[in-house]
Amino acid sequence: MTRRKIIPYNPKLKELAKELRNNSTKAEIILWLKLKGKQMYGYDFHRQKPIDNYILDFFCHELMLGIEVDGYSHEFLEVYNKDVVKEKKMNEFGIAVLRFSDNEVLKDMENVIRAIEFFIEEFEKHTPNPSPEGS
Repeated sequence: MTRRKIIPYNPKLKELAKELRNNSTKAEIILWLKLKGKQMYGYDFHRQKPIDNYILDFFCHELMLGIEVDGYSHEFLEVYNKDVVKEKKMNEFGIAVLRFSDNEVLKDMENVIRAIEFFIEEFEKHTPNPSPEGS
């Protein structure tokens, strides 16, 4: 059995993450309805997950996948630049980040789901299955 990689987080962000979960955007709620309860190929996603000094909208530890749902403010250069820094830091931890706009989630959920499924299928292609005999 492989051990999960321990990813550091700032404990001070736990309360903010809880607030964000309680005040989710419409797009986040709609995507969460598709991700929660291991509906996505049996993978366990978490909402508003603190990692390092950041909070990812959605995170699956097993896939090392973060999903961000960006509102209109992410179109501004300052916010965009912060997103680039955040994504680079996630990549340093081995976390891939899929980014969708609110509009994509609200108006084109089918393709959002396809993109997530494609990531999972590629992950599974490149991840060896444990042997039936055990280790």
